[in-house]
Amino acid sequence: MKESLRDQFGNIDIYLFDQLLKGTYDDCHTILDAGCGQGRNVDYFLRSGYEVYGLDSSAGNIAKIKQLAAPFPVTSPSENFRIGLVEELPFEDEKFGLVISSAVLHFANNVQHFEEMLNSMWRVIRPGGYLFCRLASDIGIENLVRSIGNGRYILPDESERFLVNQEMLLRFTAKLAATLHEPIKTTNVQNLRSMTTWCLRK
Repeated sequence: MKESLRDQFGNIDIYLFDQLLKGTYDDCHTILDAGCGQGRNVDYFLRSGYEVYGLDSSAGNIAKIKQLAAPFPVTSPSENFRIGLVEELPFEDEKFGLVISSAVLHFANNVQHFEEMLNSMWRVIRPGGYLFCRLASDIGIENLVRSIGNGRYILPDESERFLVNQEMLLRFTAKLAATLHEPIKTTNVQNLRSMTTWCLRK
């Protein structure tokens, strides 16, 4: 059973997996992974017949995800996977039922850059569609992080990240005129870092 689950879902983000189990994205036939890496979060969607798109700043990552997508006829590797920046998505407005942003937004340089990436992703989501975000936050470790300016912090694990908090996420939810699909959820990893799941509906 363990192998069959791994074969079906790969190394998918566990909180994205949670949404799949709940059927949240059953009607989202066109998917964009914005900051897709090598495709850990799109393997399941490819195998399940979704039309999958991806964007990443790394040419090497895009080459690997094109190889991953090659066997699946619904998705065109040459057209659907592109090198680029999240804040400059090369896709038309309201194209996607679901946009995935997993461990991407916390690499923002500052609040303006964060908002540019967020608005770019929001632009390409169709009405009724979803944005799934996982990103670093200071929730639960507020007194353990050290500000270095521009919204960026040194975390207890010595990594450097742009961090959000609950008030900021709720403020951006309102600014987008979005609906929280689920309450904001945060996992505290032994007080070394906190990862927050932010699920919106347009």
